[in-house]
Amino acid sequence: MGKPTGFLEYERIDAAQIPPAERIRNFQEFKKPLTLEEQSLQGARCMECGVPFCQAGQMIAGMASGCPLHNLVPETNDLVYRGKWKLAYERLSKTHSFPEFTSHVCPALCEAACTCGLNGDPVSTKDNEKAIIETAWEKGWVTPKIPPVRTGKKVAVVGSGPSGLAAAQELNRKGHLVTVYERRDRVGGLLRYGIPNMKLEKSLIDRRVALMEAEGVVFQTSVDVGKDVKAKDLLKEYDRVVLACGASNPRDIKVPGRDAGNIAFAVDFLTSVTKSLLDSDLKDGSFLPVKGKHVLVIGGGDTGNDCVGTAIRLGARSVTQLEMMPKPPEGRAAGNPWPEWPKVLKTDYGQEEAIAVFGKDPRIYQTTVTEFLKDEKGNVAKARIVSLEPKKDEKTGRMNMVPVEGTQKVVEAQLVLIAAGFLGSQPYVTDAFQVELDPRTNVRTEPGAYQTSVPGVFTCGDMHRGQSLVVWAITEGRKAAEAVDHDLMGY
Repeated sequence: MGKPTGFLEYERIDAAQIPPAERIRNFQEFKKPLTLEEQSLQGARCMECGVPFCQAGQMIAGMASGCPLHNLVPETNDLVYRGKWKLAYERLSKTHSFPEFTSHVCPALCEAACTCGLNGDPVSTKDNEKAIIETAWEKGWVTPKIPPVRTGKKVAVVGSGPSGLAAAQELNRKGHLVTVYERRDRVGGLLRYGIPNMKLEKSLIDRRVALMEAEGVVFQTSVDVGKDVKAKDLLKEYDRVVLACGASNPRDIKVPGRDAGNIAFAVDFLTSVTKSLLDSDLKDGSFLPVKGKHVLVIGGGDTGNDCVGTAIRLGARSVTQLEMMPKPPEGRAAGNPWPEWPKVLKTDYGQEEAIAVFGKDPRIYQTTVTEFLKDEKGNVAKARIVSLEPKKDEKTGRMNMVPVEGTQKVVEAQLVLIAAGFLGSQPYVTDAFQVELDPRTNVRTEPGAYQTSVPGVFTCGDMHRGQSLVVWAITEGRKAAEAVDHDLMGY
């Protein structure tokens, strides 16, 4: 696959980025793709390795190695190298529902497991994938796949995030009549409102949703199943129900002063900003004020980084980001060998922008909040923080991060965004359908299965596996659709 000597002849070249000082002026995508000819040379770097870990998608040391969708990466890379873009699109479409989403937001598990990356730079599979799907849309190759025969079976999908969309797409193409219910005003779930525009422009979602509607999928927005529609009515109307509501129950920070004003969960903040951007180009001001404020982001990860980038674009006076865990190493540690996921320092776009604007990395490691201090109006004004250190619990043997005596200090914080992760699915949905939960409040199924404890009710995505990546959500949606189809048809 690819050119056998390509990895020796060509260096990795990534898509160019608009400089931070310029791109923070708007919420537009800031990566500029290579030409198709330049991208073809990147496909040539695929080294025809004997065992392509890039497409394995298996768990190693508790972490995914390679693509969970099992995209046949060497094949698509080879077709990119040879300039056979339509064949590359057709090959990619056999395993992937939405390459336009993952090629923007996926951390590229395939590249982390690339053999070429063992002693050099991995193949730019993510950019190759983006070039494939965008070329396909541009050339008109992405067309509705309308099933020639309908089964007459009706399926309701609750939630229109990546898992719900993937399940709906597959079930519709198998001939079932699919209706997707979304509680918000627009389709997309966290793709729409949890990921900022500069990372994933919403026109990409609209384009795909229009295609799915042309294929026969029905979307019902502003309908909150479990509140607006009763579970028993849905089960009566449809032959099967797929719950794909995400892990949208945020983890809180329970410290004194938490009731202060201008403290919000990160996803709620990102949602309000994106909705305002889509509704009025930010003119309605229907989000917490940021301009001129000292912003404190609690939590690392993608959501914390997105808050940093969003706050900078909205004119924050400063941005500080707290991370409980120690700073990762610059390179792989001895106990984290390839092809495991590399637990190394990652400086994402938001942190890059903070460095450019404020002159320093916004992250403070091994630190947490112990108290929020209010102003005379009851809004947050400052935060008391403390350094942490790892300490072994003698009873359980687990390492815990514990406060270090004498390290408390106070920092400015006029807006606090909590990006501390999620605790699982929201109770009102799971209670409505009376499905069993696991100890982490995810919907319980048999290992590797998608049927819940309630006959006819299936689940997938973050609601099933817990907070995870878009690529895992798509994988789960496709597998759940297969399980539902087999349950409906008996084969």
